[in-house]
Amino acid sequence: MEILRNIYAEDLEDIAIGGAILGTGGGGDPYIGKLMAQQAIRKHGPVKLIDVDQLADDALVVPVCMMGAPTVMTEKLPQGDELMNAFRALENFLGRKIDAVLCGEAGGVNSTTPFVVAAASGMPLVDGDGMGRAYPELQMVTFTMHGVSATPMVLCDDKGNSLVLETVSNAWTERLARAATVEMGGSALLAFYPMSGAVAKKAAVRGTLSLCSRLGRTLRETRAAHGDPVRAIADMLDAQIIFHGRVKDIDRRTVGGFARGSARFDGVEEWKGHSFRLDFQNEFLMAERDGKLLVTTPDLITLLEAESGNPVTADSLRYGLRLVALTFPSDPQWLTPAGIDLVGPRYFGYDVEYLPFSRNCGGHEKVS
Repeated sequence: MEILRNIYAEDLEDIAIGGAILGTGGGGDPYIGKLMAQQAIRKHGPVKLIDVDQLADDALVVPVCMMGAPTVMTEKLPQGDELMNAFRALENFLGRKIDAVLCGEAGGVNSTTPFVVAAASGMPLVDGDGMGRAYPELQMVTFTMHGVSATPMVLCDDKGNSLVLETVSNAWTERLARAATVEMGGSALLAFYPMSGAVAKKAAVRGTLSLCSRLGRTLRETRAAHGDPVRAIADMLDAQIIFHGRVKDIDRRTVGGFARGSARFDGVEEWKGHSFRLDFQNEFLMAERDGKLLVTTPDLITLLEAESGNPVTADSLRYGLRLVALTFPSDPQWLTPAGIDLVGPRYFGYDVEYLPFSRNCGGHEKVS
């Protein structure tokens, strides 16, 4: 099997930063996943990253991820073997060998957790994921739109407990797994959405791990050259800068396994005199400027520190931080009617229609 590249422990520095940029404020602290992945690679050797087209059509591909509120993940660290426990338990339940690992979501901690399993198992890791960003619920993956069942699924916690779920729908998987995750202390590690190589070729968002790597490298190299890191990231993503300001107020709480809330900003420099608001449920979902709606899910909203360009997650927002907000279009799979039903603003309880990304961002053009 031809590989794109070998991933070594030092490569995780760039991948973790890039994953946090694509994570749109959610997906958990990338630092935790990075340490887990680096430890696994140093122990077992480099990870083989492959293009999804390298998979045989009858290959068995399994995504892995961490589930729970990001605010909990930063305080309740995994023991280290939960992901492999979940992976092997699912393999035993299915009664056949798994051929490749896939990333559930490209954001935050979950952009790096698949490297733990790939290193420990020696299996190749597919360069792609099920979102192209991060989302808060298990059914919110492109796999759902291609008819892939989230179950059988295995959840494991840091105490050694494991749970196998078989459900009637992916929405029910989310409900039951979320309840189990809360009982497991607010976070769990899991293996789910087993699929064939043929389905993975249609369903996966391609190239996201390579994109994470390029984003992290671009940020690092731009800073070393004393360039403008925010502009470098915006140019690479073809993103629009929609605000520059300081955090003035944060309403954040952990409810039902999610970090929910909103943040308000006062403009600085070119945005002085203007206001900005972000609503989030683990991830940034809606953005308003001066009371006017600018961006809605599924398009991506990310926050970068104004000076360093480092991504800032929803759970690390604090008063006084000076940040730049970027927006850029989602993967085209999310712009289908099925995609909007699954992750559009109305699903999250906002009484608005999806507003497609617009280059002028003076307010997005309403979908017809």
